Amino acid sequence: MTASPAAPTLPNPVPGPLTLGPHTVWPPVVLAPMAGITNVAFRQLCREQGGGLYVCEMVTTRALVERNPKTLRMVAFGDGERPRSLQLYGIDPEVTAAAVRMVVEEDLADHIDLNFGCPVPKVTRKGGGAALPWRHRLFARIVGSAVRAAAPAGVPVTVKMRKGIDDDHLTYVEAGLAAQDAGVAAVALHGRTAAQRYSGTADWDAIGTLKQALDVPVLGNGDIWEADDALRMVAHTGADGVVVGRGCLGRPWLFADLAAAFDGRPQRRLPDLGEVAVTMRRHAELLADWYADGGRNPNGERDGCVDFRKHVAWYLKGFPVGSELRRALAMVNSLAELDDLLGKLDTAEPFPVQTLGQPRGRTNSPGKVVLPDGWLADRDSAEVPTGAELADSGG
Repeated sequence: MTASPAAPTLPNPVPGPLTLGPHTVWPPVVLAPMAGITNVAFRQLCREQGGGLYVCEMVTTRALVERNPKTLRMVAFGDGERPRSLQLYGIDPEVTAAAVRMVVEEDLADHIDLNFGCPVPKVTRKGGGAALPWRHRLFARIVGSAVRAAAPAGVPVTVKMRKGIDDDHLTYVEAGLAAQDAGVAAVALHGRTAAQRYSGTADWDAIGTLKQALDVPVLGNGDIWEADDALRMVAHTGADGVVVGRGCLGRPWLFADLAAAFDGRPQRRLPDLGEVAVTMRRHAELLADWYADGGRNPNGERDGCVDFRKHVAWYLKGFPVGSELRRALAMVNSLAELDDLLGKLDTAEPFPVQTLGQPRGRTNSPGKVVLPDGWLADRDSAEVPTGAELADSGG
């Protein structure tokens, strides 16, 4: 792979390792949970590139305590995956505490993150995700119940959130302080409101404001498309680390670049199409193995390849690959079929540098946040909304 020129140097002072309870994470980089993406296979693919903290897909507290089979499968971790990081979504303090006790007592994970950043309507209309910090007393109850349930085992709890519901209903500083008071190990902030969804640009100034307000580590999330963006964010905000989501879609080698960046090395990877094809094959193979579930699923290879299809466009973004071949790759059913199609690529095609720094994944438009009736009218209510808990996990 070719090194890109003129990588910026690290800010001064250099951020140290991220400390989460007994766990030390270097580089201070976190893979954000993404529904349908950050399963065991994708996390392994990324971990093979470089160090950091790799979080599983978000699961709901109710589905976990009710032992929903799909959810139990989602919280599985690979061999050697340490620390095991699990993100929970919940809106009932008692159910959240029960879920955390289950994680602790059954040794399901080494770190728990609480989601208060999801902007999707099925979550916010229940008062959850990015809507929940507006009800500051309920927010404090949930975080406090999780921290207390995790404390006997020394399992650190963190929170991930957005700036607020919209520009007129910002909550991030107040919520960060409440989370700190409850005993969290760190706070991650996506520099967008729920109303922004994934549109526009992330507000790195807000991340800097939160860093100034808190004593616990603050992680910045939003618009990290390249490793050098992470350096700029840390320099701009003083953040203790970064959370990376859409930037690694179709580019798991971003974590190698991030490791180099935080180590102060200039190397950045610009894989040619042949190297990308090798990564695509590795990804599909890992998915097939995971879906095979140790031989318990005879259709594992096909299921893995079907899951892989959604990644094809991300991997090939910017490369001159014909529409017919792209379409065939996005309909693959077996590893043998994938091998045949990958063999038709021009492996010498250089990396499309014009795509560097460009958004990947969802780039939707802003919109009104769907909320429960009367949600904004009563900030002080600590009551759990009726029917708020989701019984299933995943996107």
